[in-house]
Amino acid sequence: METGDIALASVDLASLESLFDALSDVAFFVKDRDGRYLSVNTTMVRRCGLREKADIVGKTALEVHPRPLAQAYMAQDRQVIDQGVAIRKHLELHLYPTRSHGWCLTNKTPLRDANGTIIGLAGTSQDLGLPGDQNPVYGQIANIADHIRAHYADNVSMEELARRAGLSLARVERLFQKVFHYSPRQLLLQTRLSAAMAMIESGSQASIADIAYACGYTDHSAFSRQFKAHTGMSPVQYRAHCHEPGGNS
Repeated sequence: METGDIALASVDLASLESLFDALSDVAFFVKDRDGRYLSVNTTMVRRCGLREKADIVGKTALEVHPRPLAQAYMAQDRQVIDQGVAIRKHLELHLYPTRSHGWCLTNKTPLRDANGTIIGLAGTSQDLGLPGDQNPVYGQIANIADHIRAHYADNVSMEELARRAGLSLARVERLFQKVFHYSPRQLLLQTRLSAAMAMIESGSQASIADIAYACGYTDHSAFSRQFKAHTGMSPVQYRAHCHEPGGNS
């Protein structure tokens, strides 16, 4: 058994499962570094159209989900595990056992051992109760969110994204607030700061100014202000914290 497996095995996953078993609209899961399910709740079992948790545990997404969906989930997993970047409120369609589609908000976060090494991930997927065929506008919102996450380093124009979706900016902002509980601009800020934190945590030797630029900031001072407001530390202090004994890396 590898060190990461030992660390995950020491976690009381059964207690976590019991908490999430009570939530009928939230699927919960824990995976190891190779993407194998280590723990799931009963909602996750039902969503996959299976009978028992044992039908999922030890398997990968490819073994329990349709291939197109599984490949998307696995790409997310690699982002979380390889880059240490958490995925927050990712709006996406899921395929249910009835073959119907529904909208869900997915969250995934890396799991680290005492040395800061990423050994797996934990995640949830909340059913929004929005059938895919009855809410096509949510596909447009999901596309806007995906564009923001993929192009955060660029000069992102919210007005242009709304125009391409055929929606007014005011409606896009209302829908974002309804689904994500924050605005498109707040998503952009969150994505940029998360990317900067991941770069610092990775041990990158790039200067703070270069990290700011790589994450879409043209104003170093604005980056530092927003970073401190988000983390409680300046980028320099966060770097020192991450690389001191007991830090994240």
